[in-house]
Amino acid sequence: MNTILTSATPARGNVIRQDSHYAWYVVFLLTFAYTVAFIDRQVLNLLVDPIKLDLLLSDVDISFLQGFAFMSAYIICGPLFGRWADSGHRRNILVFGVTTWSICTVLCGMADSFWELFLARAGVGAAEASLAPVAWSLIADYFTKPRLPRAMSIFLLGPSLGAGLALVAGGLVIAFAADLIELIPIFSSMSTWQVTFMMVGFPGLLLALLLFTVREPTRTSFSGEPSTDDRSFTIPEIAQYIWQDRAFFLRVFVGMGMLAIVIYGLPTWMPSYLIRHFDANPATVGLQYGVLVLTCGALGIVLGPSFGRLLQRMGYQDSALRSAAICCAVVTVGCVLLPFANSYALTLCIAAVITFFYALPQAMVASSLQFASPNRLRGIISTLYLFMISVCGLGLAPSVIAFVTDKVLGGPEHVGTSLAIVCTFSAAVACWLYVRALKPYRAKLAQMEQEN
Repeated sequence: MNTILTSATPARGNVIRQDSHYAWYVVFLLTFAYTVAFIDRQVLNLLVDPIKLDLLLSDVDISFLQGFAFMSAYIICGPLFGRWADSGHRRNILVFGVTTWSICTVLCGMADSFWELFLARAGVGAAEASLAPVAWSLIADYFTKPRLPRAMSIFLLGPSLGAGLALVAGGLVIAFAADLIELIPIFSSMSTWQVTFMMVGFPGLLLALLLFTVREPTRTSFSGEPSTDDRSFTIPEIAQYIWQDRAFFLRVFVGMGMLAIVIYGLPTWMPSYLIRHFDANPATVGLQYGVLVLTCGALGIVLGPSFGRLLQRMGYQDSALRSAAICCAVVTVGCVLLPFANSYALTLCIAAVITFFYALPQAMVASSLQFASPNRLRGIISTLYLFMISVCGLGLAPSVIAFVTDKVLGGPEHVGTSLAIVCTFSAAVACWLYVRALKPYRAKLAQMEQEN
């Protein structure tokens, strides 16, 4: 049943019918924004060689542009946008963020030096940090509790779609950019990579205009009723709130961080394992494993809420986290079996199972945090959650696996064993943490329901 929310005063929000067609329109618009964000951050990976040639950069310089410039700004600005999303006009924050990262992507195409490109990339990272906390908070107010996991699963498709489109369509955009240089005089003095950045950035400015069709909804409480709590939490109050329920929050944060090591570590090193161990063709591996990750990952994210509802119909009120514990157990078993697969095809099958099950609980875990957080803390809670994913997944996973391969096991031929050791340990710890979080999660849900 749809729920109509009204605000006590116009400043607090618009009249919104939860779970309505318009609410789904907003989710698809936010998903499109997430997709565009990932295209803007990933397109650099396709332009490495021409950028190195024009700006006289080394591989180390490029790695700083790909990683440090973007992630440092993203991590620093994430909490700031999280706090802003909990107290400000979320639609306008999102319009600001999308406009800024799109302009910074265009500025990447105008860079003539390493530092100009570095600052532009940092601008992209800083502005993209606005998207997740705003989207999490908006989606929680646009949907009732039963529909929230499904809405989150659609939104979380954005990274998969963006990464896939950046690879699939990126080559076409680069080729079109080369044609524009020959056809349009204004571009004649520019390099192909510069025009490509500009072409990728401009659609985001159109998206920013489209985002003005998103109405700021009334903020809602745990029960789905309009929230009467308009206070803004101070940093000590935020820390105290999380610490009081640390048995739930910290276990979920760290649990998702450990699972993120599998989510990011496996795709980073699996192609190398397939190429080295089975002497496979790199182009074939790239195509087959790339399609596997995109399809199994997307399917897992979309089906996650259905798995959660199945557990709930079986009587488990903690289905959001219980599904994560079950999936992590399956991922653990898959990682154990990975180095024992004696054929290329069997290895891909095991990788497909792992990919599906590490994607399956992501929307449910995200929803559990929204269920357990007051409205005015959803932005900062989502930021802390994504901070753990970024640090463990993007920061630690590739390096830890490489360290175990080279320094512990003694050579690149052992990358499969290294993958199995690191991912098995990480998935097992994640499973244990989620199991330990079930009881405090049930207690937190009961507390939130009683208070509302």
